[in-house]
Amino acid sequence: MRVVVAPDSFGGTLSATAAAEAIATGWRRTAPGDELRLLPLADGGTGFVEVLHAALGGEWHEREVTGPFGDPVPARWLRIADTAYLESAAACGLHFVPRERRVPEVARSLTSYGVGELVADARDAGVAEVVIGLGGSATTDGGAGMLAALGAVPVDAEGTPLPQGGAALARCARLEGAVDLGGTRLVAAADVDNPLLGQHGAAAVFGPQKGADDAAVAALDAALARFADALAAAFGADVRDEPGAGAAGGLGAALLACGARRVSGAGLVRELVGLDAELDKAQLAITGEGSFDWQSLRGKLITAVARGAADRGLPCIVLAGQVSVGRREAAAVGVDSAYGVAEHAGGVEASMADPAGTLAALAEHVARQWSKD
Repeated sequence: MRVVVAPDSFGGTLSATAAAEAIATGWRRTAPGDELRLLPLADGGTGFVEVLHAALGGEWHEREVTGPFGDPVPARWLRIADTAYLESAAACGLHFVPRERRVPEVARSLTSYGVGELVADARDAGVAEVVIGLGGSATTDGGAGMLAALGAVPVDAEGTPLPQGGAALARCARLEGAVDLGGTRLVAAADVDNPLLGQHGAAAVFGPQKGADDAAVAALDAALARFADALAAAFGADVRDEPGAGAAGGLGAALLACGARRVSGAGLVRELVGLDAELDKAQLAITGEGSFDWQSLRGKLITAVARGAADRGLPCIVLAGQVSVGRREAAAVGVDSAYGVAEHAGGVEASMADPAGTLAALAEHVARQWSKD
């Protein structure tokens, strides 16, 4: 039996590569005769660039950029021919914020400035196109920091540059200066299709996992609405309701306003790494991520793998850290069965104590039901 093992990363516990290897380890204990094709994937969030490098090679460019707190952090982007690939999480990822600091005041004040520095570095290297993977961010600043790094600074009514962070955008009167892309094209590889504002927007959906409480969410949403007005005035396009505008704390909105072409991050990776060709030769697809929840159904990696499998009449199963999607909702995107590591291990704490080991144990168990070996 030929099995394609194509997971995303598992939150902050396992990279996509480590997750694929753990699944393969457990599967082989039950079905050593199965042929496993390991294809770690990403959907624009954390691990996006590493997955592309593993599949396609390319040249790393390393530099120090401004992190979400305003201090320097190491980051890198990948050049393949005339295209630069970078991920927003490299400069403003949630992994830079310890859990004890994920509180409302911090959530209001983090910046995406470093993302703009990475874009500028790629621009200065002479690439024709920059593809920005969106996801896994700690920020909710609508991409204001990124724009400031590229030359368009948010200012208040007196023309004073605003402090970093989303909350300060409540005083945004306009953008001063112009974005300098030097002719470089931008592509926004979004892992979600959320708009910028409202109950499905950047603050309401993703703010709580970054430390925002109800009051902070309301304040950030109102500030982003004010910033959306400034974006519309500066770029002549109102993007607040565009799919993907809410990705990565609203970075999507800033990129779309700059004229970026939006693509599915999962779909782009699927194409570049050759997932379809592998599925053509398979009898089963396995995918997964840290939490298989309703957000997974809004354009994230699991849906790309499941739909690719469904197009070929292949069963697709999900192995995730936790599963909260019902059978009917899972089936609607092409998932035949979903299994949670936490449930199999006896709880979240037990699964987190040994992420690779408990994922392997789940794969060993699931293989008994699905392998023909």
